[in-house]
Amino acid sequence: MRDLYRLVSDKILAQLEKGTVPWIKPWSQTAGGNVPCNAVSKRPYSGVNVVLLWGAMFEKGFTVPRFVTFKQAKELGGHVKKGEKGTQIYFVKKLQYKTEQPEGDDGEDEVRSVMMLREYTVFNVSQCEGLPARVMSIDIIKTNHQERDPVADAFIQASGAQITEAPGDQAFYSPAYDTIQLPLFAQFKTRDLFYNTALHELGHWTGHPSRLNRDLKVRFGTQAYAAEELVAELTSAFLCAEHGMDNETQSASYIKAWIDLLKEDKKAFFTAASKAQQATDYLRGKTSEVTTQQAA
Repeated sequence: MRDLYRLVSDKILAQLEKGTVPWIKPWSQTAGGNVPCNAVSKRPYSGVNVVLLWGAMFEKGFTVPRFVTFKQAKELGGHVKKGEKGTQIYFVKKLQYKTEQPEGDDGEDEVRSVMMLREYTVFNVSQCEGLPARVMSIDIIKTNHQERDPVADAFIQASGAQITEAPGDQAFYSPAYDTIQLPLFAQFKTRDLFYNTALHELGHWTGHPSRLNRDLKVRFGTQAYAAEELVAELTSAFLCAEHGMDNETQSASYIKAWIDLLKEDKKAFFTAASKAQQATDYLRGKTSEVTTQQAA
């Protein structure tokens, strides 16, 4: 039986070892529609599948982040082109079962859970023929890359995080004080780099005990530190994509740490991507709360 966790981890590892970070910049040509979605349901993919589909877009030159299954292509009146190879995506499902107590034992049956990983194959719409025009394209939103983005600023402000922008060369989140420190916007080479950094630190911020309660008391150089940095990186990547911005990677030392982490733990990337999705959803929820309060 194939070890799907190891298979995915090895795929990410191979790209990292080649110097390619699979969640960096594969969506640059599709500003305004950067998150991979199912072309039929319009439902965005999540977690590790976002990174896997970004990697496929980068490697195969797909410019529209819309995907269908073989069956969906047929149901739409089209078909997958002959010879095209799909991209594997994965869904984790929690199964629960009862363990019956021995006869004569008055204790309650024990409920246990096991995680089941299932593999599916999807095809980019450009790998198909005969699909209706409505699933073949997305609206392109042009953004001004020289000025602050009011939508991104509003998103960050809605989080309620205490953020200070001041002259300096350090960006960090302080768990002890529950604050984020950023250099001035004008100090960054590009607008996207500023928001990339701000959203990275906001990713760490979600881990506070009063929010998603991740372990933030980790030492630099440890696997736990590398794992938390990966969560923040992926959170930033997911959110930058939603706001039509390019993402940038951390230094080579972080990439090496992630390689070591994935070699040691085959489930590490799944875990980090899942926690990053939780952080992304948490921050989206904060925006919804503000919108609801303003409408009331």
